[in-house]
Amino acid sequence: MAQVAPHRSAALVTREEAHRRVLLLATATLLVLSVGPVFGHHFATGLEHGLRGQDHFGALCLIALHELMQPVHLLFHVLIVAGLLYAIYDRVRAAHRVRSALRPLDAAVPVEGDPFWTAATAVGVDPRRVRVVQGLPTPAFTVGWLRPRIYVAEALAEQLQPAELEALLAHEGAHAARRDPLRLSALRFLALVLFWIPALRRLADDLADEAEVQADDRAARERPLALASAILALAGWRQSSPAPDDTVGFAQRANLLERRIRRLAGEDPPVGSHVTRRSLGGALLALALVLFSGAIMAHPLPTEGADHHLLHCEHPDQSPFTHLFCFPQALRMESDLCPHARRA
Repeated sequence: MAQVAPHRSAALVTREEAHRRVLLLATATLLVLSVGPVFGHHFATGLEHGLRGQDHFGALCLIALHELMQPVHLLFHVLIVAGLLYAIYDRVRAAHRVRSALRPLDAAVPVEGDPFWTAATAVGVDPRRVRVVQGLPTPAFTVGWLRPRIYVAEALAEQLQPAELEALLAHEGAHAARRDPLRLSALRFLALVLFWIPALRRLADDLADEAEVQADDRAARERPLALASAILALAGWRQSSPAPDDTVGFAQRANLLERRIRRLAGEDPPVGSHVTRRSLGGALLALALVLFSGAIMAHPLPTEGADHHLLHCEHPDQSPFTHLFCFPQALRMESDLCPHARRA
């Protein structure tokens, strides 16, 4: 367990760490269950050999079910490929927008003796990572996948007290040290690949909230109230335009404001979640279809002229909808082959 800071109770630490483990486990589970069944049966697992010749499960015709679920399984292939292409496009577009937004900024590296250099060195942040911008529309943000940099508004030197400025830079320095822009961009990428599972996108939002909370804990150290004061001072910042895409900003997540302030003040606020019952229900339905269609696809269709251990199904209609169930008297037939077997 992480060391308990003065502003956090042991119960709060335990609850938040358990919440983060659940988020990570849920994210990994959704990824495996969403993608594994779609592609798993294409690899040699031995399961298809065990199912060969098993054309019925009770009265249920597995051959007809295979044909019914094949378009559903194909649809998931299409959705994953489409999601992958869209996610790549979105990340490339985000990187382009970041470059376009940062290019016209008149950014300066703090010089020794100015308020930003003093605050950065006081909290262990390399001043060379900091960029001071006059007229920056947002108070501060961290950007960059491999070499994160911290952009701060020049007006903060006058708007914040020295201790508050130090807390702000410590918070952004924590984002840079943890490479949160890269981590959160990767989460967004995965959520877009599986866009048909909204719960994954909401889990990514929860993990983004936890990144802010963890940065607060690194920045608070022995002076949590200075950070809380800085958050409150900048909560009403009038932004002329939003921060660039793929940035982690100091005051961007307004929905998290109450939780951040209360925990910095020594309270134990509840840990909320963006996951809703509707998104969870949609995820369960999608996963059920993925798992079921993937399992059915592992059942091989019979080939022309193949021997069957059970000759069955006397159905004049070729449609798998009307051929889905073989009733007991049909199962005892030993004459005609299944019509789906003949045209497979």
